[in-house]
Amino acid sequence: MQDEGALSDRQRRRMLRLAMLAATLPLANGRLLAQAAAAKPAIGIIGSGNVGSNLGRAWTRAGYAVMFSSLDLEADKRLATATGPTARAGTPQQAAAFGDVLLFAVPYGALPALGRELGTALRNKVVIDACNPFAQRDGAIAEQARTQGAGQVSARLLPGARVVRAFNAVPAARMSAVHETPGKVGMPIAGDDRAAVELVSRLVRDIGFEPVHVGGLAMGKHLMPGTPLAGEHAPERLREIASGLR
Repeated sequence: MQDEGALSDRQRRRMLRLAMLAATLPLANGRLLAQAAAAKPAIGIIGSGNVGSNLGRAWTRAGYAVMFSSLDLEADKRLATATGPTARAGTPQQAAAFGDVLLFAVPYGALPALGRELGTALRNKVVIDACNPFAQRDGAIAEQARTQGAGQVSARLLPGARVVRAFNAVPAARMSAVHETPGKVGMPIAGDDRAAVELVSRLVRDIGFEPVHVGGLAMGKHLMPGTPLAGEHAPERLREIASGLR
């Protein structure tokens, strides 16, 4: 479980940075910005394509501080500028250090290298695994993930992380629009770490989805396109579907 004292230290440092930023803004806007972002965990986004960018916009709208990262830092800087004052851009290493929670939204074939490159930066971090394995694109690691279960394989590829699988089978464009009808669309999530599941559930709910914990990481094999849990379902329907899966 993540050390609560370390998390508190990061939050205090972030509050100080935001307070300094607030001093450069009009008083009312600065106060609102500092109060909103300091009360919520920072989110580092590894992979700012369709899924990462839409979720980043949604969390920023909900008052979270996010850092976008990918292989194109200049594009991430433009994305952050367009997203809002609590968004910024950096390298994957910087995003991993910045985030209390990390979102991985990259081709599944990139996970082995990212796990090696980020190394100890992943230790005890809550990681949302939004990556889907496709054999034609990702090769042998995708076959392994589909056979053994994407959630469990992701946990091995990102050692030390507290992995929760989510955002795997809803269209990316909907991820930044569901807030318009909050609670109507269920979001299946799978994870073994209870505290991590609770935190991810909060992040899911804050952008308009209703989280549905379908089980441990072993159930991650069902959280991908083409499975019964894929697509948009009411929360009650997701629970019914999940009850028939193993």
